[in-house]
Amino acid sequence: MTRPPGGIWRIVREIALLAVLFGVYNLGRFLSAEHTGSAYKHADGLIRWENWLGLPSEAAVQQQALRVHGLADLANVFYASVHFPLTALVLLWLMIRRPVEYGKARWALASLTGLALIGHMFFPLAPPRLMPGWVDTGVLLGQSVYGASTDSGVANQFAAMPSLHVGWAFMVAVFLIRATRSRWRWLWMAHPLLTFTVVVVTANHYWLDGLVAITLALPLLLIFDARRVRIPADVSQLDQRLPAVASSSSARTR
Repeated sequence: MTRPPGGIWRIVREIALLAVLFGVYNLGRFLSAEHTGSAYKHADGLIRWENWLGLPSEAAVQQQALRVHGLADLANVFYASVHFPLTALVLLWLMIRRPVEYGKARWALASLTGLALIGHMFFPLAPPRLMPGWVDTGVLLGQSVYGASTDSGVANQFAAMPSLHVGWAFMVAVFLIRATRSRWRWLWMAHPLLTFTVVVVTANHYWLDGLVAITLALPLLLIFDARRVRIPADVSQLDQRLPAVASSSSARTR
């Protein structure tokens, strides 16, 4: 039996690592699902904080969006089908085409996921769609990935703070902007902006869920920055010696 090529084996290993990370993350989400009472209490408090900060009402934004025919359907599809598949595709592309960038991206994403897991376990939060004043567009249109009640579906519905949909989308945009050189690469910032809009329109997250996720992501992106590579001491010393060598050589040829 022949052993698979090193490149294929590395891809399989990294995919397995990401699968384990995703599994551990979901385990933590389920563990935090038991805190139903505190999740609704936290939601009441967070809504008061947003009012105090003067943030616009997510419910008002959603009502405006529901008046546009088909917009809620598109938002539901985007929420359910873009988040994880696009993130996985970007990581796979970085692994193959930009391995240095991939190493930093993997750890940045894993660190954000770990911090989010802590937040989900210690600050369970009922999303807007479970609160009075909002519409659960997924249930309304038959596209819900969660189900009509907190006991249905395959995911913990109280893992709202911080929003990994927004956090991952923001990181993916930064990864691609760093890894590419096209003048159009900045358009990738539309991805987190669109994701943020979608999670509000579908009533899956509050403004603060996304803002906290971005706040957590920013320092991690700075820490795990593939461009911040130290120059080896022998290389820097060689650079310092080159001008002296060049000038002495020039003096001998005069």
